[in-house]
Amino acid sequence: MDHSIQNHPAGHTDHQHPPAGSATVTSWTVAAQATLHCLTGCAIGEVLGMVIGTALGWPALPTVVLAVALAFVFGYALTMRGVLRAGVDGRTALKVALAADTVSIAVMEILDNAVMLAVPGAMEAGLTSWVFWASLAFALLVAFVLTTPVNRWLISRGKGHAVVHAYRHAH
Repeated sequence: MDHSIQNHPAGHTDHQHPPAGSATVTSWTVAAQATLHCLTGCAIGEVLGMVIGTALGWPALPTVVLAVALAFVFGYALTMRGVLRAGVDGRTALKVALAADTVSIAVMEILDNAVMLAVPGAMEAGLTSWVFWASLAFALLVAFVLTTPVNRWLISRGKGHAVVHAYRHAH
């Protein structure tokens, strides 16, 4: 079954079709929206992982591992929520979420954590420090900016969030 963004049923009203010549702008908009969706799940998982790791007094590595694991969990959960609302069963929704988000979340997590580890003192600053929160905000911004082209490329090939789009409109 082809789940490309171009093969959706006629008559759905979830978004407007672009005027001729604006497909590039729309593809960037769709990619940015998909990236923002992933970023939301990643940010929830990252912050929760950092809070838990810090509260337990863990060093940086296990805290980052927990934060990354939770970023994937929350990213997949947000996607599954929308797909489940479209009437898809749980097993299929999980498969859709894995197909839609794995590459995006992985790229985002690599970038986000690389920035956090590269900013001097960010990981050691702790949750009550502006250095930590400013570094995390900067890391998430970098991850968003650099992951958006990846999502645009995936969507243009009928992958990534194009899979979600197809399920939300086909069922």
